[in-house]
Amino acid sequence: MGRKWNNIKEKKAAKDKNTSRIYAKFGREIYVAAKQGEPDPELNQNLKFVLERAKTYNVPKHIIDRAIEKAKGGAEENYDELRYEGFGPNGSMVIVDALTNNVNRTASEVRAAFGKNGGNMGVSGSVSYMFDATAVIGVEGKSADEVLEILMEADVDARDIFEEEEAVIVYAEPDQFHAVQEAFKGAGITDFTVAELTMLAQSDVTLPEDAQQQFEKMIDAIEDLEDVQQVYHNVDLGE
Repeated sequence: MGRKWNNIKEKKAAKDKNTSRIYAKFGREIYVAAKQGEPDPELNQNLKFVLERAKTYNVPKHIIDRAIEKAKGGAEENYDELRYEGFGPNGSMVIVDALTNNVNRTASEVRAAFGKNGGNMGVSGSVSYMFDATAVIGVEGKSADEVLEILMEADVDARDIFEEEEAVIVYAEPDQFHAVQEAFKGAGITDFTVAELTMLAQSDVTLPEDAQQQFEKMIDAIEDLEDVQQVYHNVDLGE
């Protein structure tokens, strides 16, 4: 697995350019998490996780509160959690996670976004076997050695710890996400540069310039779809 958490810049850039779209996606995700369990994050681990992610994107409190109140109010919007897998230019691999109230519409839109940009949908399992589900948590103001010491004192296992620019990034098993965060909070660290459960490619590929441009256009088209929540891929987009 590559050591570079190369989504940080992409996510921060997307956050700055498309805040309204990202806030809308978080609103839906918060609503679904609150609807599936208790609307209290201390009693609902899924909701707690979504709110931790929302914090790293600076999602406004009123959007969070509105989504939770909507769930409390007994709204009957039902969403299905779907995962699509596919291929981009030059055999690049893509995973798409969606929340939708219309499965046929979402499948058609995702398929079209692939097909119009040099890609194609695959069957379930055609891509995901090349990715590992991973908790990714980043902090600033500490060295990798200091982070390792914090985790060891809390008896928390990490898959990998490394420094990238001004942050220290921790890779851990998905079920260790909250344990890693609690270890940091116990050391007085409450702000995270990234806090995600993601799918990390086991190896990255580099595309020729023309193929990369086409790939980026395809990813933009997929991410712009209203029902799409997360997109993972194995392409090294460089700086």
